[in-house]
Amino acid sequence: MAPLAPSPSDSQRERARALVLAHGWNATAYQILNPGIALWFSAAGDAAVGYVRARRVRVVAGAPVCAADRLTAAAAEFERDAAAAGDRTCYFGAGARLEAVYAGAPASALVLLGAQPAWAPAGWAGIVEAHASLRAQLNRARNKGVVVREWDPPDARGRTALRGCLADWLATRGLPPLHFLVEPDTLGDLRDRRLFVAERAGGVVGFLVASPVPARGGWLVEQIVRGRGAPNGTNELLVDAAMRALAAAGAAYVTLGLAPLSRRAPPPAGGAATPLWLALTLGWIRAHGRRFYNFDGLDAFKAKFRPHSWEPIYAISRERRFSPGTLYAIAGAFSGGSPVALVSRALVRAARVELARAFRRDRRPPLPYSARSASAGSTRDARRAGT
Repeated sequence: MAPLAPSPSDSQRERARALVLAHGWNATAYQILNPGIALWFSAAGDAAVGYVRARRVRVVAGAPVCAADRLTAAAAEFERDAAAAGDRTCYFGAGARLEAVYAGAPASALVLLGAQPAWAPAGWAGIVEAHASLRAQLNRARNKGVVVREWDPPDARGRTALRGCLADWLATRGLPPLHFLVEPDTLGDLRDRRLFVAERAGGVVGFLVASPVPARGGWLVEQIVRGRGAPNGTNELLVDAAMRALAAAGAAYVTLGLAPLSRRAPPPAGGAATPLWLALTLGWIRAHGRRFYNFDGLDAFKAKFRPHSWEPIYAISRERRFSPGTLYAIAGAFSGGSPVALVSRALVRAARVELARAFRRDRRPPLPYSARSASAGSTRDARRAGT
């Protein structure tokens, strides 16, 4: 199954970019300009929607991008266009504005996807000052020689170091590269984004990409990449540098984006219940999918920065009940093709990693007897200490 997402022309991307910079409120607004996302425009030209089509479902990136008083009408026009083509619509990553439009509406299934942490960056310095554990992480990276500075977009163009760092990071992921709202290729167009780079001993060991959320005077931390050789605390140092720079520029809002399956946000106000089959599926994924995507780890990482608030994020499917077909279409949007093929590739990748580890263990020379004895003694001591 290949999602059908016709590539927008350059002029279409510029039209959409102008609308995003004028009206982008949803945290995902700027991401509709990423590769692989189709663009739709209202007849009046005052609204844009970014989407991927899979299994006759148009999976929308967040919500229509338009003025607030045009949101309901723009969504209805887009859905009519989809229906005329025989498609249904699902808004993935929708925030409070679109939830208010569809809460309690007929033929609308709302599912809470998780929570999105948010900060008023002017208060960031106070958060760091109040939490010794966060300061310790920042100092750990600094003491290892990590320095973060902002790069102007022209400086980053053609820099193989950034691409190499990204490749290192992707190689450590449990899943092959995903797309849609987790697109790894953000370096191709940095015109409106801000790029913070972690360097150590003259080399790039990590970077952070922030994308604008113009209607909220804010930014989405779209990507944090930690490459090979990055010491502990590098990601935290990147976030700290970005927060301080965005605060200095007068930003009113910063988010690290969705923490999927996070329980830190309340359920939909309308009381819509998640179907039992979906609750069981998501629960199983959270419990057993850690090898490929560590939901709890991502949630804990974002929570450690002590956000000022957690915003509920939804999938809103235009059907009476959220269906397995819609879930499969969403998976197809992220996988860039068949979800089954993605899982198969992930399993093959996992098997290769395990074989490589086993091979490395088998090739290690045996410890001398004295070293084995010392190791055994250390183990016994640790057990006695209960560690």
